[in-house]
Amino acid sequence: MQRLIIVSGLSGAGKSTALRALEDIGFYCVDNLPIALLPALSEELARTMAHSGASAAVGIDARNVSDLAAFPDILRTLRERGIDCQVVFVTADRQTLINRYNETRRQHPLAGAGGSISEAIDTEQQRLAPIAELAALSIDSSGLNIYQLRTTIRDLYSQGPQTPTLVFQSFGYKFGTPLDADMVFDMRCLPNPHWDPALREFTGLDEAVRAFLEQQPDVQQLYEDVRRFLHTWLPRFAASDRSQVTVGIGCTGGRHRSVYMAHRLGEYFRTQPDTVPQGRVLVRHRQLSA
Repeated sequence: MQRLIIVSGLSGAGKSTALRALEDIGFYCVDNLPIALLPALSEELARTMAHSGASAAVGIDARNVSDLAAFPDILRTLRERGIDCQVVFVTADRQTLINRYNETRRQHPLAGAGGSISEAIDTEQQRLAPIAELAALSIDSSGLNIYQLRTTIRDLYSQGPQTPTLVFQSFGYKFGTPLDADMVFDMRCLPNPHWDPALREFTGLDEAVRAFLEQQPDVQQLYEDVRRFLHTWLPRFAASDRSQVTVGIGCTGGRHRSVYMAHRLGEYFRTQPDTVPQGRVLVRHRQLSA
């Protein structure tokens, strides 16, 4: 394990957002860990991640008072064991925190029945003071939205520019469009191998179907159009704080045209390291795995 980032902060300031940003750039993350378990977890992570060169991050909140008092001693113990630890504290001004809770209509975790958000903030600040004092980095999220906070964390801890994972997912419209697709391309305008009895039982991964589709001029034209579109716009997606871009490729049943096109696009972008780094292209066929 290269290093351990301990993330804490005021509720509503963005601790969980910071952890998700670290997870996006390859950190192994655990949220809401009792502080008493931190030494054991760190030792286990150091053992299991010794050869991977990966880093880890844990989130700590203010709900266990006795644990918080022990934090300085626990941090000292971790460093004496040779673990590279850094404490990050995420904060925000009182009015920003109150506004965020009012907007989301969530209850502050330390606000009892009838208690005010302002009183809960005071209590939390007192409890987290031992951690805040040991923070190597304090981030004030008052003027930041969640995307800006995530970008801040990535800029601080990423080993290089982040490119989103590109996922091509074939599907059948008769079974519904994928809910997680960022964009969808419709292949139903292309000739359908389903209507050829000799091809019906095959899929777009089989050579017979591939050969049939590659003889069709419209197939080649649509492939080129989608390929060029993605070449142009993937860098824009990468710049808009996305860790993954899912491209839905649909046809009627999700077995022939969409499978062929998703597979072909995936093959192409795996050869384009300047657009998508090696290992960051995935191809899934929803109806073939159903």
